[in-house]
Amino acid sequence: MGTLDFHEGGSGAVKSSDSEIVQNKKARFEYEIIETLEAGIVLGGTEVKSVRQKKVSINEAYARIKDNEAFITGMTIAVYDMGNRFNHEPARERKLLLHRQEIKRLTGKLREKGLTLVPLKLYFKNGRVKVLLGLAKGKAQYDKRKTIQKRESDREIQRALRNR
Repeated sequence: MGTLDFHEGGSGAVKSSDSEIVQNKKARFEYEIIETLEAGIVLGGTEVKSVRQKKVSINEAYARIKDNEAFITGMTIAVYDMGNRFNHEPARERKLLLHRQEIKRLTGKLREKGLTLVPLKLYFKNGRVKVLLGLAKGKAQYDKRKTIQKRESDREIQRALRNR
């Protein structure tokens, strides 16, 4: 789960709980990320257990603001195998924990044409599940082609440097 950190003067290893659960690689290709922010997420008991097993998908997810509250829609957390009749619903809408000022600021920015909130990654921070949201603008098809060309040229450069 986490990594072990050794601190000077300490009496041993301290387990760090900061670890990435899942990343939305498609988001950085499909969207131009303007700004990022961290939000907490409200989860039930079996949801957290499934997240710890990394049985979660945020590829089709997006965040929206409704009645001055932020929600994430389209995030799928698989049903916990060892759960009982109180197991969670896999694709339900989940509340995000943001400060009121952040929600007001995001509401103003989301009214601009073409902006959306996209989850970039899900991770643990101090034992709590956090989601990194990106305020994003959709890329045009030619921008996506440029991204592919840049990635391929970078790979060729790396390959040439390695073969020297």
